[in-house]
Amino acid sequence: MHTDLQDSCGVFGIHAPGHDVARLTFFGLYALQHRGQESAGIAVADHGQVTVIKDLGLVSQVFNEQMLQSLSGQHAIGHVRYSTTGSSHWANSQPLVRSRNGDVIALGHNGNLVNTTELRDELLAQGVKFAGTTDTEVITALIAHEAEGDLLGAVRKAVTKIRGAFSAAVMSGNAVVGFRDPYGVRPLCLGDYEGNPVFSSETSGLDIIGADFVREIQPGEIVIADAEHGLRSERVELQGARPALCIFEFIYFARPDSVMHGKTLHAVRQEMGRQLWREAPVEADLVIPVPDTGMPAAIGCAAESGIPYTEGLIKNRYVHRTFIQPDDNLRQVGIRMKLNPLTSVIRGKRLVVVDDSIVRGNTTRRLVRMLLDAGAAEVHLRISSPPIQWPCFYGIDMATRSELIASYNSVEQVRDHVGATSLHYLTLDGLQASTGLPRDQFCRACFDGAYPIAVPEEYAMCKMRFEKGDAAAPCDP
Repeated sequence: MHTDLQDSCGVFGIHAPGHDVARLTFFGLYALQHRGQESAGIAVADHGQVTVIKDLGLVSQVFNEQMLQSLSGQHAIGHVRYSTTGSSHWANSQPLVRSRNGDVIALGHNGNLVNTTELRDELLAQGVKFAGTTDTEVITALIAHEAEGDLLGAVRKAVTKIRGAFSAAVMSGNAVVGFRDPYGVRPLCLGDYEGNPVFSSETSGLDIIGADFVREIQPGEIVIADAEHGLRSERVELQGARPALCIFEFIYFARPDSVMHGKTLHAVRQEMGRQLWREAPVEADLVIPVPDTGMPAAIGCAAESGIPYTEGLIKNRYVHRTFIQPDDNLRQVGIRMKLNPLTSVIRGKRLVVVDDSIVRGNTTRRLVRMLLDAGAAEVHLRISSPPIQWPCFYGIDMATRSELIASYNSVEQVRDHVGATSLHYLTLDGLQASTGLPRDQFCRACFDGAYPIAVPEEYAMCKMRFEKGDAAAPCDP
């Protein structure tokens, strides 16, 4: 259910002459909607002419049949956004567009750079103008400003300069490119649609259009498709880089039906639930999930414990991100817009409540209060991730330690704050074992503080650091 933790974006791209690439991209974005709900956009190239339609809102709100029919072409990219650098307004919605050597390029990006300020200052000194406030605009400007060579060469040059997390799709009038940072922090995969290449943040974006999964794009890999040369690939090596996929893709971000590193995430999350029970069994009557993201782990927890699994919270699936915030007296209304307890099921019962994470703790506290008010005898919280103690600099919206309740409270203090009868977080070893993969394949910095990509000491991460006026809020250390 998590409202406290947000990933940054989803990207999609396809080169398929003779097919309705705009409609295929629309459906791909629909499958990636969970990765960002603030804005959506599609860029299409038709015989060298690039057209972009984007706006704030969900994919289904931004696009209609008339728009899709107007977007014909040979290749397209698409993007859904949740802001991690730059505020939520139209200028920051993607794909972003720039001119390059008489051509037009459009780019969509998932992730976050750690040297944005340095690169932005360099480009400003060279006379480059910026319309928005995102690190994505810096990537786009670097590629556009590279006058030498083709699009592949410009992307290659940009990848050697940017540092941080980036999975991206970029297109010109005659080519589409998917590329990934040398650490592979954010996911990107390659698919095949009737012999045509497709890029998607997750395999679920391939499934929805009937494309076959080919492989994951490797860390540091650049894959380009065009009519003249077909599909080509090369890798940019970075000394000291190692694979570091964000482990939260396995815990929460990616859809449970997506496949990463050969693992179906629904099965991995079930194993997290089984491991939770092995680590912290308790006398209880029912196992209930916090929908939707707590469901696979709750199923695993119930299977391992033998305690019945049931739905105790009903989710309103028609509620999406809103910018209308309730006042302090109406916070409980905010959670009831999304979840409502099945009082007849939980009254008098000892509940094991399974969720994916606790970030600030306020949403969890309201949830526990709601369950107890509905008559639950006990609420035993089981969290399928370890305590989040360190901020993310690579594209998750948790920029400061002061936002993270587990960074300055013990597990018992967190339990007391949220009002639960008991609380257990999955251990880091238990989490790693559940993935079935070695630890050196992942970034786990939010749990252990071991950042795979160096973050400059003076770099105070703040979403609004390039905003002006009231939006330019100070950053916590």
